[in-house]
Amino acid sequence: MRRTLVLLGVFLAFVAIFTLSRHPTSATTTTTTTMTSTSSSTTTTKPVGTTCLGSDFKGQFIQGQGAAGTIYASVALTKSTTGSCTVKGWPRLTLQDKLGAKLPVNEVDLPSSGGGLQFSVPQANLAPTLLTLTKGATINFSLAYSQVPTANSVCDNAVTMNVQFSVNGSTVTVTPTYPLQPCDNGRIWVSPFY
Repeated sequence: MRRTLVLLGVFLAFVAIFTLSRHPTSATTTTTTTMTSTSSSTTTTKPVGTTCLGSDFKGQFIQGQGAAGTIYASVALTKSTTGSCTVKGWPRLTLQDKLGAKLPVNEVDLPSSGGGLQFSVPQANLAPTLLTLTKGATINFSLAYSQVPTANSVCDNAVTMNVQFSVNGSTVTVTPTYPLQPCDNGRIWVSPFY
């Protein structure tokens, strides 16, 4: 009888641990990476600040390399205003030609189950994480696109890239050194912010 009760207790403990490990016990805590201009640290706390706005940042396009017609690059965004804000996820991009007309963009958020593309920066290949940013902090994202035209493909010349942290948010304008020429109707593979 005692052995049966012990086995029943172990079984119930296992079920409780399994159930709790699959469901969050508190919706108010999260893992946050705080970045400043000189350091970064990771803690588990309540999120602080509001969602970042593009208008709070200055952007720099970092020209990358190409391999087999695929061009790799990254963008560095530095917070130029006081206060803190948070960001998690992927950037939303808008491309413009030299006359300011919007060009088609077909963003593919990586990492994804269907994407075999890997960025050279290891953080760019990880899932999104919540980042808390203060004045002077810099975050990045990586991107890649094919500049090889196909039969039904258009390869527009984009001279300006506008970056949003959220849909319908304000933008930060980034000007690449050379025009971007994403083929396949503007397909661009994009990493999460890191």
